[in-house]
Formats: sequence, structure tokens, C-alpha cells
Amino acid sequence: MLINVIVMLVIIQFIIGLLFAFNVINQRNEFLWQVYNSINSLLEPVLAPIRRILPQTGAIDFSPLVLIIGLQVFMRILIYAVYGQ
Repeated sequence: MLINVIVMLVIIQFIIGLLFAFNVINQRNEFLWQVYNSINSLLEPVLAPIRRILPQTGAIDFSPLVLIIGLQVFMRILIYAVYGQ
């Protein structure tokens, strides 16, 4: 369940970041800015090491995608180890 919560936080952070980037929602929206900063402060310790490993791709940040894929692989391995399926 914890892995699913982290994946959902990454997706929410990505969506809010896109809304800010394309000016769909103004960055002066205090509520969404606080939500975005809170999620970012939770995920930054996990995403920072991934960003250091990945090559620079300009404006596109692939570290959330790598995190989601890595968590899904970890979950599959854990399920296989526990249940043998």
C-alpha cells in the first residue's frame, strides 16, 4: 500500500507541475502551491539520487518515471518472494 501511495504522490506532483508550467493554474494559487511544495519535499529525498544517476535531458525530468517503474518492479519482486506467484 505504501508503494501505491508514493506512486500516487508522484502522479499528483507531475499533474500539478504541468498545470503550473502551462499556466492553467496560476502559481499564486496558495492552496495548490502548498500541496505541490509539500509533495515535493516528501519526494525530493527519493528523486534526487535518481536525478544524479540519469543523464541531463534538458527541461524533461525522467526521474519520476524511473521511480514509478522501479517501485513497480520492487513490488513485483516482493510479491513473488512472499507468495511465489
